[in-house]
Amino acid sequence: MIAFVTDELPRPGAAGHLALNHAIIDWLRQEGFAVTILLTGSRLAWPVQRYTETRVLGPHITRVGPYLGALSPVTALSITLRALLRRLPPPIAARLRRARHNADAVLGTFPSPSDLRWCARAIERLQPKAVLIDTVFRAPLLAEPELAGVNRLVITHDVFHRRAQALSAAGYHVLPENFSRVREATLLGRAISIAAIQPEEAEELRAMCPARNIFTAPMPALPCPRPPDVERIPGRLIFVGSNSLPNLDGLRWFFSEIWPPLLSEGLTLDLVGDCGPALTRLPRGVKAWGRVPSLAPLLHRASLAISPLRAGSGLKIKLLDYARHGLYTIATPPSLQGFYLDADSPFIMAGSANMFVQAVLRHVASPPQPGAALSYVSLHYGVKASFAGLRAALTPGLAPEAQDNLRSLKL
Repeated sequence: MIAFVTDELPRPGAAGHLALNHAIIDWLRQEGFAVTILLTGSRLAWPVQRYTETRVLGPHITRVGPYLGALSPVTALSITLRALLRRLPPPIAARLRRARHNADAVLGTFPSPSDLRWCARAIERLQPKAVLIDTVFRAPLLAEPELAGVNRLVITHDVFHRRAQALSAAGYHVLPENFSRVREATLLGRAISIAAIQPEEAEELRAMCPARNIFTAPMPALPCPRPPDVERIPGRLIFVGSNSLPNLDGLRWFFSEIWPPLLSEGLTLDLVGDCGPALTRLPRGVKAWGRVPSLAPLLHRASLAISPLRAGSGLKIKLLDYARHGLYTIATPPSLQGFYLDADSPFIMAGSANMFVQAVLRHVASPPQPGAALSYVSLHYGVKASFAGLRAALTPGLAPEAQDNLRSLKL
């Protein structure tokens, strides 16, 4: 049995970290492991929520059949208020969140001491083969004595002190405040193994925690080719993203510096996800779809994808979504951190507004064929390659040379 400690229920098609967590749990179950989610906090969608993916336990929830529910009226009220906040117009919701936290962005929150003790006692009862910790923000659990003899892994998703520095340098107020490299290294250093989402961050983590087993575990991307009867819409661009600060900042820059000359050439843009509704005014030619049941119909009809991020870290999982649907992406350098960039990669880098405009116009006129993009994700982001390092970390008895071979796979 594997214990997976997180603060939000994993699910596919959601934010990148939730989709990766879901993919990891799904892979673990296919490998024959039972998985129990230990849910710190109370981040359910509603006070009663149906969830059948795997077993879930938590200090603030109870389970009745396939339903999870708030354990107390206070918890139910908190969940309800968060749910109602999500249904407000995005600009109003964003202002309320900023007022509540007195910050532009919250990278993550640490569990309360009582939640940490609850999780530690649950792990002692469950006696799991390994404990997987979701991000550095749950890593304080590793200091609890009940975890001393357990195989302990952290799925980092990001090197958060770098994201904090990038957003702070752009003028934003970020929580937690003063989240430093030393603090992140100290928290992660209590793990036995640490999973990075991409190779560049794996190198950074090796420098931060040289005594730990560091490996990569990127989001797997299965090819989803365009059906023969579906045609691309000429001049149609697409961007998929949440209402996170890096996405909104990048889109505002795109609309200000890049969109006017593209619009004059007759191009259009689809915004998919919470990013569109979060922007109060959209320029002409831009359509906000919000959340959609499936990305495939929109991605298969687009000619190109864009990623105009100016700050950020981690791996931009939506770029893999574009590639696995056969799309090429015009992207800024921060968007491409951690990707394999070779002659066959489906990404065209544009380091300035003018370069971005020229790259879009050059490639949208004759969109690249999807074959190379589909081959790229098959080569670098298949399930076996993505989770080879995780397999080794979960097999402590594996011979050292075998672990070395697994870690050296070209992920």
